[in-house]
Amino acid sequence: MTSLIQVRNLVKYYPLRRSFFSGLFGGQKMGYVKAVDDVSFHVDEREIFGIVGESGCGKTTTGKLTIRLLESTSGSVYYKDRDIMTLNKKDMNRLRAEIQIVFQNPYESLNPRSLIRDIIAEPLAVQGYCGDLEEEIAKSLEVVGLTPIEDFLYRYPHELSGGQRQRVAIARALVLKPRFVVADEPVSMLDMSMRGGILNLMIDLKDKFNLSYLFITHDLSMAKCVCDRLAVMYLGKIVEMGATVDMIDEPIHPYVKALIEAIPDSNPRIKIGEISIRGDVPAASDIPTGCRFHPRCLYAKAPCREKEPALREVAKGRYVACHPQ
Repeated sequence: MTSLIQVRNLVKYYPLRRSFFSGLFGGQKMGYVKAVDDVSFHVDEREIFGIVGESGCGKTTTGKLTIRLLESTSGSVYYKDRDIMTLNKKDMNRLRAEIQIVFQNPYESLNPRSLIRDIIAEPLAVQGYCGDLEEEIAKSLEVVGLTPIEDFLYRYPHELSGGQRQRVAIARALVLKPRFVVADEPVSMLDMSMRGGILNLMIDLKDKFNLSYLFITHDLSMAKCVCDRLAVMYLGKIVEMGATVDMIDEPIHPYVKALIEAIPDSNPRIKIGEISIRGDVPAASDIPTGCRFHPRCLYAKAPCREKEPALREVAKGRYVACHPQ
């Protein structure tokens, strides 16, 4: 299968300074927040590739770096074998038609002062679309299930429900007919009753428009239902990556095992057992030496405290960053 996106050694560091004012006027750097630290993966054609992890692990930053909403410290992102990090502003703006994002919070990602019609029309205007604008807007609303169309065109975001707003956000992302979409926690801000409908819509649209997704979530049980392949991040690094079914059924890294142990059973009578993890996540500005997970790992040994494990292939398409036990 052909890779649509190839991310290679992606790094994003944020410098720390002594104070707010020293940050404004220069001053001595005190270190770095290592938000994303040497991350590599690929997304194939028509694939849903998931990134899972706790809050603060760097998954959202990785998603924004992948489509260059943030500038990386170093690393490369290839879209159809073209490194988008080297593109000038004009070429990058042209490429935006093929790579889009659906943000986590539809209450913040839509301009509250704009009509739904204008929100969806804006990407077309930016890209200089010369066809029938009203027809394209109508098609986009119809494809995400916002019908009858006349009921939505001239309404404002605050007049819609959370699920309807996220459908508008998806329509805006798809109006340019992209090939690759970053879905950053697309249902985490919605009621449980709405989540299934939005997820089913995104899967249907993938098949209809031959889309590839980078699906970002903190919910491993959701990733199990949606993603073809999966990468689990911890403190800015990928600790395990492979086919979703394999990782859920036979996790290798202790952190992934703990995440799976924490998934509630569908039977409410069955309680979650003891989870094989301890302590809290260290700060990204004060990362432990050796394996980043070793202070919380019940199986840590001397090599874990001294040497950081590389992400190595342990089976075809299966990678893990853990010292052999």
